Amino acid sequence: MKRLFGTDGVRGTANREPMTVETVLKLGKAASALLSNGKPHHRFIIGKDTRLSGYMFEMALTAGITSMGGDVILTGPFPTPGIAYLTTEVKADVGIVISASHNPYADNGIKFFGQDGYKLNDTIESEIERLVLSDDAIVPSRPGMVTAGGIGKAYRLSDAVGRYIVFLKHSFPKELSLAGIRMVVDCANGATYRVAPAVFQELGAGIAVVCAQPNGKNINRDCGSLHPELMASTVKKYRADIGVAFDGDGDRTILCDEKGNIVDGDAILAMSAIHLKNAGRLRGNGVVSTVMGNIGLELALKKEDIRMIRSEVGDRYVLESMLKEGIVLGGEQSGHIIFIEHNTTGDGIITALQVLAIMVITGRKLSELAGIMSRCPQVMINVRVASKPPLENMPDAQRQIQDIAGRLRDSGRVLVRYSGTEPLLRIMVEGPDHAQIQGYAQEIADTFRRLIGDESSGG
Repeated sequence: MKRLFGTDGVRGTANREPMTVETVLKLGKAASALLSNGKPHHRFIIGKDTRLSGYMFEMALTAGITSMGGDVILTGPFPTPGIAYLTTEVKADVGIVISASHNPYADNGIKFFGQDGYKLNDTIESEIERLVLSDDAIVPSRPGMVTAGGIGKAYRLSDAVGRYIVFLKHSFPKELSLAGIRMVVDCANGATYRVAPAVFQELGAGIAVVCAQPNGKNINRDCGSLHPELMASTVKKYRADIGVAFDGDGDRTILCDEKGNIVDGDAILAMSAIHLKNAGRLRGNGVVSTVMGNIGLELALKKEDIRMIRSEVGDRYVLESMLKEGIVLGGEQSGHIIFIEHNTTGDGIITALQVLAIMVITGRKLSELAGIMSRCPQVMINVRVASKPPLENMPDAQRQIQDIAGRLRDSGRVLVRYSGTEPLLRIMVEGPDHAQIQGYAQEIADTFRRLIGDESSGG
């Protein structure tokens, strides 16, 4: 079992293990030693979101990589999917993002991309982790120590934002325009604050921008895809056609329609899949969702004779299933959607552009498009835990879960799983009666709080 890497890189509270300068320095050295392909002056490109701690981790990674003979390209604050794109665009050996995505500003994390723009696989992550945790010195992949002229250098990529804006605009049909579309854009005080407003404005939309003034501490705070209420109220205030809210690193988006109703990743998948099928572009005639995807998505796709494949939670597992099945569309309820025709990872701006294209092509409002899916009531409760023992080793809890699942029968589901990025147990219950499933979810949550709850957190 890996000790550093979770479902989306390394993550934790800044200045506490594993997110300390010392460990991040070693991550840079280990990645440089393993992924340089034996080349002198191999190239890494590093981006970050807008967290205060990003500065120190940017410097720590740079020091580790250059000490091993690698060169570093720095973009400054930049969306995660933008680094995936630029890694291939500038022909870097590795892309690195310093971000804790949707987490509070006190957290931070490290994500790696290979030279093909895809996130590193479990095997490579495990090897990096082995080197970091070993007591042995990390040495360069080629013989001899790196000294004098062999030490790497670092420089800024001054046109990174411009390159990414052009790339994003090319994902939108060139014969279309956003002229006449009124938008609210919530940048979560995160990595999209420079890029997103420019893209939508240059395509012709009238935009009202909120939460695009990062100060290092306000990322994701009461805004963005985790808190879409601000976006929704602003849409109603300005009578906009659509609201778009990103998370801190820009790989997710949650929308709202012209009435201020939230449109999540499941609804985005449904409308996008049906549009792609009608256009003859839904390769594999399927969509990958996760075990958390609403039953309503499955029913909406089934009605259109589109198959739905469920993966484990996490964009890397969605992508693995997409590549295995030859499918071009997949994602999560959280708004992390992968359009493989356009980028190698979830890209919130691309997701918004694809939905906007559907609106323009069909001439339909977002409320109409989202109406193709009827949502089954779903309750989710997070329990903060002190540890993560195997769930199967708690027989009382397992019996309770099985009993509730039996009561729901075919009309609902129960899913209990640990978060891969936070000390949380996630409990999801789905069924036709909201009050009933709320009670069921609370029963399960109370059991796990008693068994493994973190009492110091008060929950």
